[in-house]
Amino acid sequence: MKTHLIIGTRGSALALWQANWVKSGLISRHPSLSVDLSIIKTKGDMILDVPLAKVGGKGLFVKEIEEALKDGRIDMAVHSMKDMPAEIPDGLCIAAVPERESPCDVLISRNNIPLSQLPKGARIGTSSLRRASQLRFARPDIEIVPLRGNLNTRIQKLETEALDAVVLAAAGVKRLNLEEKISEYIDFDVLLPAVGQGALCIESRQEDPDTLALVRILDHALTHQSIIAERAFLHRLEGGCQVPMAAYGTINGEELTLTGMVAEIDGSGIIKDVITGPAADAHQIGTNLAERLIRQGANDILQRLIQELNIHEP
Repeated sequence: MKTHLIIGTRGSALALWQANWVKSGLISRHPSLSVDLSIIKTKGDMILDVPLAKVGGKGLFVKEIEEALKDGRIDMAVHSMKDMPAEIPDGLCIAAVPERESPCDVLISRNNIPLSQLPKGARIGTSSLRRASQLRFARPDIEIVPLRGNLNTRIQKLETEALDAVVLAAAGVKRLNLEEKISEYIDFDVLLPAVGQGALCIESRQEDPDTLALVRILDHALTHQSIIAERAFLHRLEGGCQVPMAAYGTINGEELTLTGMVAEIDGSGIIKDVITGPAADAHQIGTNLAERLIRQGANDILQRLIQELNIHEP
């Protein structure tokens, strides 16, 4: 069994918190193990002046780390699950999914004003088409302002960009001990989370049984099953790029309930549905829900958006 592991991670404060959390978890369960971090810069960290949707969306924050994993420079990688593309490269696998933090989105606003009470024409910053489309559906009067950068940078832009509010993932805000800044946890009926939001992904090589055995102890079975359903939904809808889709699964006893959504980018329409079935059938449940939305017109929305982004891609 290995006595030393190298974890690949991005260098942001949040990514380092996540990698160090996994490091601590591994060492606490395997006291003889030594663990080091290797900071790897990704394309998403380097391109900050272009919306994610126009430079590839999902995969921008993991590709270089996965290359280091395939090359053997690192033993495992820690990602935010919502950054993971639908397809995992050959030879790699999701080795463990720790217990999920809050999957919600949160509003951080001036004077702690909730979304429903923001003034007409309020300027809201977000880097996500998923958030933008649902926010526009709920509040057609608001102005969405594109927002890139790490979590602290986006919070600071509330002041520097003269914004009324920013929308962020609750998990990141909580992990960096910034909960006091939260004005509102946005209800799922208004803003359904991204696939995998709030969960971590521990990725490793399929042909590395020692590492797989060491990290498996951090896996949380209920979270992992929910993520399987959400990612099956993503995969069927071919959501490899940054598109306005969302899914969230919960498990109660042996039953899994999955809610999925695809939206028009301008917020003019949303297709949403819910499906329930045995948690053991998580992958099939995700695929079935995607099929339901496709029958309701979801694929037409996604194809229009992909064509639009290809036309305008820099």
